[in-house]
Amino acid sequence: MSKILDQTDYRILHELQKDSSQSQRSLSDKLGLSQNACWRRLKALETKGVILNRTVTLNRSKLGVDLVVFVMVKTRYHSGTWLTQFRNHVLSIPEITDFFRIGGEYDYLLKIVTRDMASFDEVYIRLIAKVELETVTSFFSMEAIAEQRPISLR
Repeated sequence: MSKILDQTDYRILHELQKDSSQSQRSLSDKLGLSQNACWRRLKALETKGVILNRTVTLNRSKLGVDLVVFVMVKTRYHSGTWLTQFRNHVLSIPEITDFFRIGGEYDYLLKIVTRDMASFDEVYIRLIAKVELETVTSFFSMEAIAEQRPISLR
């Protein structure tokens, strides 16, 4: 990937990770580029699949969804059919914001963001209702010390 990106591309990515809502004019001024050159580079980064989307970070506590639970899942099943069913089931639960297949003792890691313990219990019941799982272990976040940090592009 580094062969198709130059230093200016990396600077663009660094600035967008800090604030993806900034205007193209602001971004081009910070980089010393014309607006047209900046726009062309942004479009090229999107076309190459380097920039997937531009999102907004929400303040969970102000929205009343400040319970974060990390759920580790272990399964006995590893067939393609089971994985497709599990993937579709997990993706149908909107409170599950992050979903990873992992190596090690557990098979999957889920991040659940919800209102409170009662609403987490509802998510848990939905999670285990349709797909057979061997072990489901939950870890409750007490504090987000660092979250959604920019990717280091050094």
